[in-house]
Amino acid sequence: MPESLQGRKVLLASNSPRRRELLGLIIPEFEIAHPVEVDECYPDDLPAVEVAPFLSLLKAKAYRSLLEPGEIIITADTVVILDGRILGKPHSREEAVEMLMDLQGKTHHVVTGVTLTSTDRVETFSESTGVKFAPISREEIESYVDIFSPMDKAGSYGIQEWIGCIGITGIDGDYYNVMGLPLHNLYKHLVKF
Repeated sequence: MPESLQGRKVLLASNSPRRRELLGLIIPEFEIAHPVEVDECYPDDLPAVEVAPFLSLLKAKAYRSLLEPGEIIITADTVVILDGRILGKPHSREEAVEMLMDLQGKTHHVVTGVTLTSTDRVETFSESTGVKFAPISREEIESYVDIFSPMDKAGSYGIQEWIGCIGITGIDGDYYNVMGLPLHNLYKHLVKF
């Protein structure tokens, strides 16, 4: 645990098992915050790169009044951006397949917004990573969706899963950001916070 966090209680506000696993790589002791209902809406005219930090701050505001002195809560949101269009979590098998068909053979960006909040301070930052997909057949995409059921993932894929192994030819930026939490940047901000 970084010295600056000694005596502080770190909370993660996320249902994502990947985010829990990732945070555990840099902060050995933290707790999961009780879920709070948040309406994750954003203005239609908000630029795509600002959506993830906007939503992470929106989530943080829902938790702020519940914090005790000495507590820090981490909220985050990840979006996939292709040609200026946000690809969220798919609502159906067909939508997941179509998203992946759109991504194959192209480069897209994964943006994660993170907000650190205490009783007296709020800080939001974001990280963007470019991800290049090779051309992938529809059969391969359908097989991936059927086996891995990526309905809980922005853009319908997990970089750490089979499709990442066979389909991603390169990334420009933080690998862990594509998984949902930019660990290097988060650690730097936590130490200073």
